[in-house]
Amino acid sequence: QVQLTESGGGLVQPGGSLRLSCATSGFAVSSARMFWYRQAPGKGREWVADITPGLRTDYADSVKGRFTISTDHAKNMVYLQMNSLNAEDTAVYSCMGRQNWGKGTLVTVSS
Repeated sequence: QVQLTESGGGLVQPGGSLRLSCATSGFAVSSARMFWYRQAPGKGREWVADITPGLRTDYADSVKGRFTISTDHAKNMVYLQMNSLNAEDTAVYSCMGRQNWGKGTLVTVSS
């Protein structure tokens, strides 16, 4: 059974950093393209970043240069390092792989 579980969200001040984690089971991260999405309050779901099994990455323009997606194939984990956070980054962040979604973790950027 495929499962994805995000963690690492919380309250952070503008300009701060957070690292989100996504623990996966039921499939190998090393064989799947993995995604991070986010959904801000009152808005639709937005693609944030993705990473291929060959470790090629791609980012939304809104996070490029500030966020970094990575994987640990041995641990079957996906990460999202988020730096220079601002209020517009406030959202529920979810990881996705093999068309399966986690429940998400809330990131709130506020002073």
